[in-house]
Amino acid sequence: MIAALMISIGLIPLAQAQVPPANELAVQISNKSEPELCAERDNVALEFTSPEVRRFRLQAVHPAYIGTIAVDRWAPDFTSCDMSHDPNFKADNSRRVTFYETPDFWLTGYTFPSFWRPNTVPVRVGDRIEQGLHLIQVWMRHRERAEEVLVLYPPDGYWRARPMPFRDMRWTAYGSSFLIGPVEVQERPIVALKDIAFDPESKTFTLNFARGGQAKIKIETIDDERNVLDISYSGAMPNNLPFAAMRSMYTTQFNSDVAQVAWRTKGGAGWGEASIMNFQGASATELWAGRHVPSLHNLSAPDMVFGKFSSQPSR
Repeated sequence: MIAALMISIGLIPLAQAQVPPANELAVQISNKSEPELCAERDNVALEFTSPEVRRFRLQAVHPAYIGTIAVDRWAPDFTSCDMSHDPNFKADNSRRVTFYETPDFWLTGYTFPSFWRPNTVPVRVGDRIEQGLHLIQVWMRHRERAEEVLVLYPPDGYWRARPMPFRDMRWTAYGSSFLIGPVEVQERPIVALKDIAFDPESKTFTLNFARGGQAKIKIETIDDERNVLDISYSGAMPNNLPFAAMRSMYTTQFNSDVAQVAWRTKGGAGWGEASIMNFQGASATELWAGRHVPSLHNLSAPDMVFGKFSSQPSR
C-alpha cells in the first residue's frame, strides 16, 4: 500500500519503483524511540548511519489524508507534561531581524528571551553576519501571500520543513524535526554547529560542524505537494556517528506526529511496514515516516521521506 501511495503522489518515479538502481546505497536505520505520555516531548528518534553516505534526499510530503481535512488542528497539548527540569539559558536581548530579502524569498531570524542551549553560532549571508540567533525562518511568496517553509535552530541543529499549503488550504502545520550532521547526545540529541552560511543564488545552506566537516542543504523543490532538500557531506561522520536523525512525538496513534514507518531494503521485493514503536530498525535504501489516519496533534503536519542515499558527492 505504501509503495503504491508513494508512486501515486510522485515520491518514487514509476521506472525507479519497478526497477531500483543496482548501485543504490543502503544505510542502517536505528529506532531509539521510547514511550511517552507528554505530547510535546520528542520521544520518537530514528538515526541514520553509514560511513559511505555523501549525499541523500529528504522530503516533507503532505499526508495521504490531506485532502480530507475540513478543520485543522495544531494547538499544543501539555497534558501529562512537566518541563520544569529542562535546561534554560537566558539571552542578552530578544529581537527579530530580516537579514536577507527579495520580493519572493527572505530569511528572518529570532533571538528568544531564553533557550535550552547557548546561542553562539554565527549565521552569514554574503558579507552580513548575524550573531545570537535561536531560530532562522525561510519564507517564500506563494499565491500572493507569505509562507514559512523551513526553519533551523542554530544552537542545537534542529530543522523543520513543510510544503506549501495543499490546494485551497490557507496553512498547514509543522511536525517532525530532523538533524543533519554528526548527531551526538548533549542532554538530548543535537548537531553541534560551528557556523552557518546561506547562498541565496543556489538557495543552499552550508553547515560547518564543531566536530569538523561540512554539509550543504539545498532547497531543491517546494510546491503544494512536497518540500525537497538535497543534502551532501564533505566526508564521513566522526566516530561513525549518525549522519542524520529524525525526532518526532507519539503517545497514541490518534495523538502523534508520526505513527507508522515503511522502508525498502536493497533488492527487496516489497516494502516493510510497522508502527513506529514496534519498528526494529533496518538496513534500508528508503524510509517513510508518517501517519495513515488523522491525529489530534498537528493534523496537517507532513510525512517525512529519507532516500536516494549515495556514496557520490554529486549526481
